[in-house]
Amino acid sequence: MQLKVKQNTDSNLQHFELTNNLEISPDVHVISFKRDFNFLPGQVVKIAIDNIHAPRIYSICSGNTEKEIRILFNIKDDGFLTPKLASMIPGEKILVSKPYGSFTGTREKSWWIATGTGIAPFYCMVKSGLTAEKLIHGVRHLNQFYFEDELEEALNDKYIRCCSSESSCNTIPGRVTDYLNEFQKLPDVKYFVCGQALMVVEVRDLLIKKGIQFENILSEIYF
Repeated sequence: MQLKVKQNTDSNLQHFELTNNLEISPDVHVISFKRDFNFLPGQVVKIAIDNIHAPRIYSICSGNTEKEIRILFNIKDDGFLTPKLASMIPGEKILVSKPYGSFTGTREKSWWIATGTGIAPFYCMVKSGLTAEKLIHGVRHLNQFYFEDELEEALNDKYIRCCSSESSCNTIPGRVTDYLNEFQKLPDVKYFVCGQALMVVEVRDLLIKKGIQFENILSEIYF
């Protein structure tokens, strides 16, 4: 029996031509296209490749003064969109929405906490001239510290790398929650948390348990 596919009727999506597609780590890509819109650091866009399948949401991964928009993603083997995006070449077109979202960086004192490709909005913030008291990035393998050279140059010892499965001289063993648990008291600043749902919930609960007010925790969930 043939299933009826729900058509993508989002009229806000516009065609953009890819200018680059780089595999920066196994099954992790950065695609680029010239921009014609402004955005706030940390905002997202919807992306699709046709008018049939529903778009997916991705954080912008480039500075807000750069001429191109970059999008960081990892290939989902059971997904439809990411394998297609990963195989596209410059000159092919994708559909992109206008940017939106309230997970946006400010010049207030803050800690940024990410896992995996959840580093994208924070990289965007750094490339847009913002900074943090700490950027904590948790991954399983060392080759998942995307953009680490640029982040280290911009943030120096404020850039904290946590790796749960491998070790090196400049990483902290364990997960981001292990690192946060080492603090008896956390500073009264804004906390931006980006990653998969379980991680976001765990970090949020840990922060609240340590006395951080709920309204000072901003989160973005990656699926």
